[in-house]
Amino acid sequence: MLAVFDKSVAKSPEALHSPHSESISALRDGSLAQHFSSVHSSSVTVNLGASGFIAYSIDKQNPLLPRLFAVMDDIFCLFQGHIENVALLKQQYGLNKTANEVIIVIEAYRTLRDRGPYPADQVMRDLQGKFAFILYDSSSKATFIASDADGSVPFFWGTDSEEHLVLGDDAEIVKKGCGKSFAPFPKGCLFTTSGGLRSYEHPLNELKPVPRVDSSGQVCGSTFKVDADSRKETGMPRVGSAANWSENY
Repeated sequence: MLAVFDKSVAKSPEALHSPHSESISALRDGSLAQHFSSVHSSSVTVNLGASGFIAYSIDKQNPLLPRLFAVMDDIFCLFQGHIENVALLKQQYGLNKTANEVIIVIEAYRTLRDRGPYPADQVMRDLQGKFAFILYDSSSKATFIASDADGSVPFFWGTDSEEHLVLGDDAEIVKKGCGKSFAPFPKGCLFTTSGGLRSYEHPLNELKPVPRVDSSGQVCGSTFKVDADSRKETGMPRVGSAANWSENY
């Protein structure tokens, strides 16, 4: 799976940028999408207009961590892995028996967007399993991106020469678009358009960038780890009946 988002939709963290990047423009001329198609047969690419694109293929997938793709009500979702408590989550979200993991993620996002009863951190902790996913809501131009608490699924992100955010499960393809401005997506973390990157496993702690250096000694995009010594302000108050939780998750 691969996604490239314009910075107006998903602003990449500054610490992902490397001074030795050698990156390209992942959106210009469709070069990265074409490269993905050449590497993965039978791939599907969805053009999101000025917001970017997403691409999907079941080629070369790990049978234990399958890839899924779904579109529902202008919400696009790429999912890889599996969720262990599917039956419980179907019941929780009122879904039918045929709903799979990618439909559950879309429904969890819609519940949050439409002022659901739980903060995003709790919704993410309810997903038990090995997974990574990329969700884009074209109606609100919002992203919702996460990896499981153990980082069980290979998942990478970076920024290209024009500060587009690039995400995917193939490190070489992400690296082709981002040069040295890429890193593994931090485990147990959630990235949203409105809230940026944060840990849903440790929601009260800040994340700190940890510089990476490659074998040639050049600085790469930073990884992010929970800063055990930092504390965020607690609580996410809901002010009035018209409060929009989507501005806070």
